[in-house]
Amino acid sequence: MHKKIIGLLFATWISLVSAQDVKAVYHITTGLETAAAALNNIRNHLDADPKAKLVVVTNGPGIDFLIQDAKDSKGREFSASVSALAGRGVEFRVCNNTLTVRNISPDTLLMETKIVPSGVSEAAKLQSREGFAYIKP
Repeated sequence: MHKKIIGLLFATWISLVSAQDVKAVYHITTGLETAAAALNNIRNHLDADPKAKLVVVTNGPGIDFLIQDAKDSKGREFSASVSALAGRGVEFRVCNNTLTVRNISPDTLLMETKIVPSGVSEAAKLQSREGFAYIKP
């Protein structure tokens, strides 16, 4: 009898776990070339799991690709990639501490961004309180 109950509980647990959508925070803290690779990873992630809930948190030099007219080493702007990913549900969060320290106006950020008080705090909150997997590209 115990084996049947344990088996039923295990099967129920597995179905609940597999029914949950994946949530991941991509924490970008380095420059433009890292951002280009990270955006590619995010695209691939969504292609493999379209229901995944993805949040990009940026601070330090990691915010640079979210500034209007930012370009990679090949001269390609990031705005189209960010816009396309935002259209697929990806959120882009920018550290206000970085904006303040670097004297960057929020008006220069891409419209798909949201400013958060602290990028590090935001990444920690998503991971510890909201169950997001932490990915550091």
